[in-house]
Amino acid sequence: MVSLGLALALQGTTRTIAIDERLATDASLHVGDRVVVASTPGAAGDTVIVGAILSRRADPSEIARDEYRVRLHLDHLQELIGYGDRVDRFAVATRDSSGAERARTAINDVAFGFRAHRSRDVAIETSQTFRVVSRFHRAIGVITIVASAIFLLCILLLKVDERRRDVAALRLLGLSRRTVLGAVVLEAAFVALVGSLVGTAIGALASAAVNAYYQAHYRTPLRFSIVTPDIIALAALLSILLGIAAGTLAALRLVRARPLALMGR
Repeated sequence: MVSLGLALALQGTTRTIAIDERLATDASLHVGDRVVVASTPGAAGDTVIVGAILSRRADPSEIARDEYRVRLHLDHLQELIGYGDRVDRFAVATRDSSGAERARTAINDVAFGFRAHRSRDVAIETSQTFRVVSRFHRAIGVITIVASAIFLLCILLLKVDERRRDVAALRLLGLSRRTVLGAVVLEAAFVALVGSLVGTAIGALASAAVNAYYQAHYRTPLRFSIVTPDIIALAALLSILLGIAAGTLAALRLVRARPLALMGR
């Protein structure tokens, strides 16, 4: 009981701080450790206790910042840096978007010299680099889809052309052009569907590898690559449509020719 009371008394006179997990890992700090914080390196500071270790947020604006974060009580921070009753910025929580707009207008009308911004606008402004990267990836995706469509068409043209004798035999057996065309298109759609499933699996593995590497490199929970159901559905739809289109174009070259011409006679 005596030791417990002494510990509580010591904790009551010693301030606590919260540090981020990167600082805790690099400095080998744990909850309960005592450290000295000062406003400038080498200056006399205050001895504090590490009261909590905070995980980093999944915030794109924090990725490029190679810095540590320490959270102190407001009065302790004022005493430490001698900043007085001033702040650089503060946040106000509102219940809804209309309340946020009213609060922003009211704060901006109070006095000249500072501006209030919505957190969403600040996030968009600080994430411009990621928006540019997103547009760049979208352009790469469009080019990849066009190139893959041309490649798929060439492959199907070659594959269907190799089956000239099979198509000619089917035509001589009495099958109509529409039946042969439908069979080729159905086969092309099936191949495109299987290809989209394989591509989805490869994309999921690549996305997991990218996230594992960059999350470990930047020590952040932010996901750098995401495979969503919408992306999978769009990829499957594009694959099937491109497969049907390519199969139709490839099959039309054969069904329009005479069966004997396909046999080489």
